[in-house]
Amino acid sequence: MSSASPAASIRFATRADALAIAEMSRDYIEAGLGWSWTRERILRSLRHRDTNAIVAVRESDRAGFAIMKYGDDEAHLLLLAVEPEHRRFGVGSAMVEWLERCAEVAGIGRISLEARASNEAARVFYRRHGYTQAQLLPGYYGGRETSVRMVKAFGLSRTGAL
Repeated sequence: MSSASPAASIRFATRADALAIAEMSRDYIEAGLGWSWTRERILRSLRHRDTNAIVAVRESDRAGFAIMKYGDDEAHLLLLAVEPEHRRFGVGSAMVEWLERCAEVAGIGRISLEARASNEAARVFYRRHGYTQAQLLPGYYGGRETSVRMVKAFGLSRTGAL
C-alpha cells in the first residue's frame, strides 16, 4: 500500500458492526486487561442518544472505529482503534477530526480521553492532534495499569467558557 491510497470514509456504526467493533476493542485496546467492551456493551452505546459510534472504511474494509460520548460542555472519547494494516494512512486522524467537528457543532468546548501510560504511540498521536496530558490515573485499567488523561479545549462551549 502506498500513501496515495484513498482516505477513509466515515459512517455511523450499525448493529452489524457491533461484533467487529467489540473484537477490535478486545484485540487493540483492551489486550491484557480483560474484555469489557463486548458486543452487548457496543450495542448499548449504539442506542445511547448522547453517543456517536463511527466506522472508518478504507479500500472497502472496516479500517477502524471510534466511540465518543457527549455531555453538555464536554465530550469523552471512549474508544478509538485502527486495524494494523490501515495504520499510518490517516484513518485515525480522519475519525478524530470527524468527532471534533461534531463536538464543535454541538457547542462542546473540550474533549477528554484516556490512554494507557505504556502506549506511547497513542499518546504521541493525540498530542499531534492538540491533546495535552492533564492527569495520571494509577490503576485506572483494572487496577493493573496507569492511564494518562488527555484533553483538548477548542472553541467556546455553550456556556462561553473553555
